[in-house]
Amino acid sequence: MNAGVDELISLALAEDLGDAGDVTSKTFIPADSQSRAVIVARSRCVASGLSTAAEAFRRIDPALAISIKCGEGDTLETGAPLIGIEGSTCSILSGERTALNFLGRLCGIATLARRYADAVSGTKVRLLDTRKTTPGWRILEKQAVKAGGCVNHRMGLYDAVLVKDNHLAALGNLALLPPVIARLHAEHPGLPIEIEADTLEQVNHLLAMPGIDVILLDNMACDLMRKAVALRNAKAPAVFLEASGGVTLEIVGAIAETGVDRISVGALTHSSVNADLSLELEKL
Repeated sequence: MNAGVDELISLALAEDLGDAGDVTSKTFIPADSQSRAVIVARSRCVASGLSTAAEAFRRIDPALAISIKCGEGDTLETGAPLIGIEGSTCSILSGERTALNFLGRLCGIATLARRYADAVSGTKVRLLDTRKTTPGWRILEKQAVKAGGCVNHRMGLYDAVLVKDNHLAALGNLALLPPVIARLHAEHPGLPIEIEADTLEQVNHLLAMPGIDVILLDNMACDLMRKAVALRNAKAPAVFLEASGGVTLEIVGAIAETGVDRISVGALTHSSVNADLSLELEKL
């Protein structure tokens, strides 16, 4: 398990259990009580976060018998099981909320990602997530995006170059970009370089520069994106065009039809609704 995810599980359990542990369960449930439980979907959703939730229970009690009932990315109907747990009743109840928090959030992201993927089905466009993630949760949330059928953009500031409007404002002039791009290629060979454009004039200027992999079309209307695609096809067909800004389920299909190669969607992670899940327990 990734070190960051490992630490996140520890932090989640620590904030829920504190120093005293689950006082309610320890007080009201006999220590030798045994139960069988299953986490089920209460509405249709896409599964994600299964191994993380299972690990949360294992941290509470390594003796718990845990079985994962579905696969990452599976579409689940109402009542479908995600995880089964058997063993100490107190341990199951102590881990319930933390496990459900992980699963609810990640299944919610995967479910929304699937809806977006379905909305552009039949086109060649790739839907990407962004860095608009919950601090500390990025790896898990991006895994959920993939489970839903979309694609991960850069993980952070270290694995791709994305020159945005504030970078360009600080630089002062697009004409200063070519030597900077050349230096980037020399110092970070293989790192993809993407540059934002707000106007067709900027797109035209960037298409003439060597070394750019992707041009980000920021908050452009569909008619302008179609013109940008035509420009790209005529001048630099190897350069990818990525649409971004204000993308919703209602318009993502129209954006895909403009001919852009990629659409980045911050809503995949910042606007998803938790999946409705519950843990059902039976005393043995």
